[in-house]
Amino acid sequence: MKFTDGFWLMREGVHASYATDVRDLRVAPGRFTAYASVKRVETRGDTLNSALLTVECHAPAEGVIGVRITHHAGRAHRGPGFALAAPDPAAGTVREDGTTVELASGPLRLRLDRARPWTLDFLDAEGRPLTRSGRKGTAFVTTPDRAHHMAVQLALGVGEQVYGLGERFTPFVKNGQSVDIWQADGGTSSEQAYKNVPFYLSSRGYGVFVNHPGRVSFEVGSEAVGQVQFSVEDQSLEYFVVAGPTPKDVLRRYTALTGRPALPPPWSFGLWLTTSFTTPYDEATVTSFVDGMAARDIPLSVFHFDCFWMREYQWSDLAWDPETFPDPDGMLARLKARGLRVGLWINPYIAQKSALFEEAAERGFLVRRPNGDLWQWDLWQPGMALVDFTHPDARTWFQDKLRPLLAQGVDCFKTDFGERIPTDVVWHDGSDPERMHNYYAQLYNRTVFELLEKERGPGEAVLFARSATAGGQQFPVHWGGDCWASFEAMAESLRGGLSLSLSGFGFWSHDIGGFEGTPDAEVFTRWLAFGLLSSHSRLHGSDSYRVPWEFGEEAVAVARRFTRLKHRLMPYLYAAAAEAHATGVPVMRPMLLEFPGDPATRTLDRQYMLGPDLLVAPVMDPGGEVEVYVPEGTWTHLLTGETVTGPCWRRETHPLDGLPLYVRPGAVLPLAAPSDRPDADWPDGLTLLVAPGAPEGATTTVTVPDHRGAPAAVYTVTHTATGPETAATGTDLPYRTRVLTEGLEI
Repeated sequence: MKFTDGFWLMREGVHASYATDVRDLRVAPGRFTAYASVKRVETRGDTLNSALLTVECHAPAEGVIGVRITHHAGRAHRGPGFALAAPDPAAGTVREDGTTVELASGPLRLRLDRARPWTLDFLDAEGRPLTRSGRKGTAFVTTPDRAHHMAVQLALGVGEQVYGLGERFTPFVKNGQSVDIWQADGGTSSEQAYKNVPFYLSSRGYGVFVNHPGRVSFEVGSEAVGQVQFSVEDQSLEYFVVAGPTPKDVLRRYTALTGRPALPPPWSFGLWLTTSFTTPYDEATVTSFVDGMAARDIPLSVFHFDCFWMREYQWSDLAWDPETFPDPDGMLARLKARGLRVGLWINPYIAQKSALFEEAAERGFLVRRPNGDLWQWDLWQPGMALVDFTHPDARTWFQDKLRPLLAQGVDCFKTDFGERIPTDVVWHDGSDPERMHNYYAQLYNRTVFELLEKERGPGEAVLFARSATAGGQQFPVHWGGDCWASFEAMAESLRGGLSLSLSGFGFWSHDIGGFEGTPDAEVFTRWLAFGLLSSHSRLHGSDSYRVPWEFGEEAVAVARRFTRLKHRLMPYLYAAAAEAHATGVPVMRPMLLEFPGDPATRTLDRQYMLGPDLLVAPVMDPGGEVEVYVPEGTWTHLLTGETVTGPCWRRETHPLDGLPLYVRPGAVLPLAAPSDRPDADWPDGLTLLVAPGAPEGATTTVTVPDHRGAPAAVYTVTHTATGPETAATGTDLPYRTRVLTEGLEI
């Protein structure tokens, strides 16, 4: 929220009180508390009729320093709050030196000098400045509507760039933007976002997490141009500065605090096909799609039924429409017999016509207005109400309604919606409606994910979720929401996914071909290659089907080629997935994550690294042209064998079945034997594909995981002038080594 009128004035009716002088300091093991006046104190009389800010500084984890600023401490804490890792009492140490107090945690320091005007300096391990909260940097602000805001400003260095804040479709670099952390169903063509995360990552080697689940307003160099300002309507605000020095280090520490992604099962990495949304379909339609994929030799892993598996006007009654699907048990058995997994669309709303509506209302499982009436509207389904997931019995009840579907053979759920959550309501547990608006997605997705973990077993749970907030990365996978069938929307979707990956989310997908409208054949075919070089891959549309043959034989060939390529890459991709699970480093990585020392990578939002070693630049031009930046070294194209020496910019033109897909110099890609399945026995028939460019005598260790992410086999490759020398441990299965000098045949 903007409070000022230019640099000199405040907006009409706005009054700000800034931390000015340190009036007292209390030090305890691993923490200190400063009491800051909001005006200069020259005499005792100046202490009267004025506010005092309480600023608590602590270290909850190694390399993380938290600052909590409070004006009036008597406000009731109604919740909800983000579930964070238990604090480590030994994470911080405090040292006093004259008028200076310093809190250190790992490579991060916070320094406060009582002899100076109020300033909190955040420094790296060598004492170099990262950011600071200086003059006007710590404040409370009142507005004409009598609202009370806590506000913080953290300095931006010259050339410093800011990323993250959730899945945002606006420019990738957030400098100059005003961002409200507030869930909304706005599609990919607006500044609204389905996944709002109050965390940003700086190119200077640190991150900032605002520990508030409600509306957090960020002004990223958009009010005070040399500052990131964030504010909340509250009496208290807590933020954490997270140390680097690399972006990967920041994400490791941030996700250790807020939660690491679960590891999705290998089958979920294969190709998903849906019924689409409002298209007509029944079992005959579904069977024709599955038969059509098989006849065209396009491997299919998951079939998903969208909304109309249920009866019209009754979503979510969680019951099959008997007119459209008279034999769901038999149909699911027939799909399972073909080796397919099955997903179903659900949402947390219950229409008035649904058989579940009266039951849930009587048992107190639906959200109510302050006067006791049920909250209802007609925007999505007639008279729909909202499940109150703050009620523990409502969570159990909802899970119990999903269990029969799992018993039928359903494997996963698309947890759609969860953004348009009302604030004029009363929650069962007394939660603050403003704070619950964003946090609802966390309760919704966790409820369904925990059921899948319990019923399907460890490592078998996976969602296709649209909404999320901080901590939502624990319940993958998330997809990018409603996008148009255009190249522009393709670029929007990628920007959103890259922003989400820098917000702690390890896995991400999108609707191949776009959701709204019908793509032309070129858009669809180009999107296929992009989608199948993403963490997860789904064909889905709104009012038109997304089966490849609807878009021509070239689309069929590309779907076949890149699905099979993804299957061959599965040992490599699943190792990257295991890394995301263990460390929080995402599978789809903005270039700056792998090359933080290369300034040219800091603005790149139309290409990415898939895992550590594959550079992907989707083609988003009707003529097949694409600009791609290649970092230092000699890179080899995976599909053609062409080499490029960077750093350099290139303008390339690719046919419909191609795109820039370069292997990092000296990388070793473990490739599975050709298979119709993503979850094959990867070490059996493995190929180690060695890219040129490693220094003479260098060694590369390659770990091939099992289907739970644990090491199944470890290979050591020594790069020599005469070719790679290899050794393996943990397996007696045969493998072969090949140098990437020609394109990979799929």
